[in-house]
Amino acid sequence: MKITVIGGGSTYTPELVNGFLARAGSLPIKELWLMDIDRERLDVVGGFAQRMARAKGEPFKVILSLNQREAIAGASYVVTQLRVGMMPARRGDEYLGLRHGLVGQETTGIGGMAKALRTIPVILDIAKDIRETAPRALLANFTNPAGLVTEALTRHASDVAAVGVCNVGITTKMHILEGLEKATGTKMKEDHAILNTLGLNHLTWHRGFTVDGEEMWPLIFPAYVEEVMHEEEPEWDRHTLEMLGMIPNYYLQYFYYTAKKLDAQKKWPPSRAEEVMEIEKDLLREYADPNLTEPPADLMKRGGAYYSTLATQLINSHYNDLGQVHVVNVRNNGAIKDWPADWVLELPARVDRAGIHPLPADPLPAACFGLIAQVKMYELLTVEAAVHGDRNAAYQALLAHPLGPSADKVQEVLDDMLAVNKQWLPQFVPTSLDTFHSSHYKDMQ
Repeated sequence: MKITVIGGGSTYTPELVNGFLARAGSLPIKELWLMDIDRERLDVVGGFAQRMARAKGEPFKVILSLNQREAIAGASYVVTQLRVGMMPARRGDEYLGLRHGLVGQETTGIGGMAKALRTIPVILDIAKDIRETAPRALLANFTNPAGLVTEALTRHASDVAAVGVCNVGITTKMHILEGLEKATGTKMKEDHAILNTLGLNHLTWHRGFTVDGEEMWPLIFPAYVEEVMHEEEPEWDRHTLEMLGMIPNYYLQYFYYTAKKLDAQKKWPPSRAEEVMEIEKDLLREYADPNLTEPPADLMKRGGAYYSTLATQLINSHYNDLGQVHVVNVRNNGAIKDWPADWVLELPARVDRAGIHPLPADPLPAACFGLIAQVKMYELLTVEAAVHGDRNAAYQALLAHPLGPSADKVQEVLDDMLAVNKQWLPQFVPTSLDTFHSSHYKDMQ
């Protein structure tokens, strides 16, 4: 088996390598290819990954590559964890929001849109290489905004098997399991538990939790509400939680408590990107230590808890036909009957050798669906803007987004977004034909 990681120079990579090393007995990996466009980072991170493998008896070879097509060719699985423009672009997304009095965040609001415009063409190019050189491969996309990127893949690369993956679901699941074990005094197996969650990536509501088929929500939810209320600064208000009867994904705070999030931005610097940039400097310095063979404790500061657990579980369940249930981003295909079948949703799905199968479930209440529908329209418009360099679609996406600017500010924000990201958005550079059509239109007025 050959597994390829696009964005192999990421500081997350050692955790992923550790996960594959832990599953060497069940996944017959022969080659793990780490591909990146940044040679310096690839050498540091990849060199550390190679030492990690050697320290465990080298069950597979770690191969470093700057050539995307070569790295993908013949792969069984392709994992994407890339960041177009790297951390400076993320910082730009955050301060784009701050400049315009809007949420500045890498996956939500106008920052998420900017990232999607940069990322979607790159991911579709990866899909093209998979189609041509590894047609049987499964693409597991961890690149944010994961749901929006997966939406683009299902609409513009539907012949490539792909699934969007995010660690929020598994992190929530592990936190709930930990609480249940404390409350009951009983050790529970993680693969026997299923989190009932539904929505879009970073826009989900958790509403049930079964262990060996037994519904534990009546025990879990009241305990969660009390836990939140005992925090020094509760992240949710009690009435909202009790009215919903569900645990909202923490990214919903950007929608439910927008003013509070905007106030927090005013304290920058440092923004989250600037914090991560400092963390990564330290991590890369540690990774370069020729004596280091295990991921350092500081890796947890980077975020992404249980990333390697989820990635390796998903691939293991697919390869070994285990039929495990994981929360993923995948096309609805009738699982939620009252919702459009062609929407990509984040929900539990059974993973086996035949593919990723979303589990049938009841729809969310109107208060949740209304927000989902509005954000999904923004997503669909953003996909079209990213794929075709369509400025009208980009304008409409900003107009549709509930965290977007007021209508009279949309053009100003869009112009700023495109200018800041110009080097990564060649699809939006006007062609000579565009210029001709524009001047012709003006002549007619």
